[in-house]
Amino acid sequence: MESVKDKAILAKEAFIKLSNANTSDKNEALLLMAKALDKNRKKILEANNLDLAEAKKLLQKGELTESLVKRLEVTDSKIDDMISGIKDVVKLEDPVGKTLSAIELDSGLELYQVVVPIGIIGMVFESRPDVVPQIISLALKSGNGVLLKGGRESAKTNRAIYEVLTDSIKNNSIPNNAFQLLEKREDVTEMLKLDKYVDLIIPRGSNDFVRFVQSNTKIPVLGHADGICHAYVDKNYDEKKALGVCFDAKVQYPAVCNAIETLLVHEKSAKKFLPKIGRMYKEANVEMRCCPQSYEILKELKVKKAKEKDWSTEYNDLIISIKVVKSLEDAVAHINKYGSHHTDTIITEDKKASEYFLNFVDSSSVMLNASTRFADGFRYGKGAEIGISTGKIHARGPTG
Repeated sequence: MESVKDKAILAKEAFIKLSNANTSDKNEALLLMAKALDKNRKKILEANNLDLAEAKKLLQKGELTESLVKRLEVTDSKIDDMISGIKDVVKLEDPVGKTLSAIELDSGLELYQVVVPIGIIGMVFESRPDVVPQIISLALKSGNGVLLKGGRESAKTNRAIYEVLTDSIKNNSIPNNAFQLLEKREDVTEMLKLDKYVDLIIPRGSNDFVRFVQSNTKIPVLGHADGICHAYVDKNYDEKKALGVCFDAKVQYPAVCNAIETLLVHEKSAKKFLPKIGRMYKEANVEMRCCPQSYEILKELKVKKAKEKDWSTEYNDLIISIKVVKSLEDAVAHINKYGSHHTDTIITEDKKASEYFLNFVDSSSVMLNASTRFADGFRYGKGAEIGISTGKIHARGPTG
């Protein structure tokens, strides 16, 4: 059985050819992958059913969370999204070989800055099998090799999708050895030691896991530890927009990192707005954890009192913290103190207020009258998303 190092060497050798592949060959390979996903739906769904059955047992034992189980599930609709994501990558401009700048240093002496592939990317993620086609398609288009390590709970689904994708290009000019699947828990620790072969690590998982990766490798790490996102309803707001944004950002898919965890409301808007959004949350089975002021307004809805730790908690569930603030400045200060620099939004019709929020909130994505759920590589026109970085060097925000 091949070791992690063996797989890294195979990927590195294949990378030389992949990094010099032309655009038409790469796009042809991507279309073959999209076609194969559609053709092999049964194989993928059967593997996913096996993973789901095991995951539900672990959920009953308290070894897995409800949010992780939700992320694990693959449906026909999700396979459609995988296919669409790959086709969108086909439409993207090939970044390899693009000239960013050209300078004539002297007579007959010219300097060019050209985009080249990174090399081998180590991708570690939890229970989202749809990450597999996202990563492989983006890596292929950008000329990079990749080592993929998913969570144990999605092992069978990951294997099925990986086999479908890589088998589909066996007879294509793209070397499928550039894409390697790691399947054992200890493989992560081994990969983190391979700074000679792996050029970048992208971890997608819990705060503790990302911190572990950052502390145990010499390889550069791109990623974010938490997704503590906020929505702030200002004193001058459009009610329809505010209700729509605050409901969608929490309820549409609470298990993802771009769902809001805290709702902030200006004190001049609280008595009118909170009862309306509170009833909507209640009907959607959202648990509300409130500051003293919001608790008094919403106590008839059987809300809970928030604790200090709630302001810095990523729930990934139908739970939201609610706080009334005295001013826009207080809202921004709260976000910068408790947030994770991921995505935050303001709902306001006041131009000056929006400019202040957009300028002073220190997050990778800051929005105006829009749901935080839009913070996504696909929505940003990147075709798919390899990860979200809350750092400032090199990439920031959803990265494709």
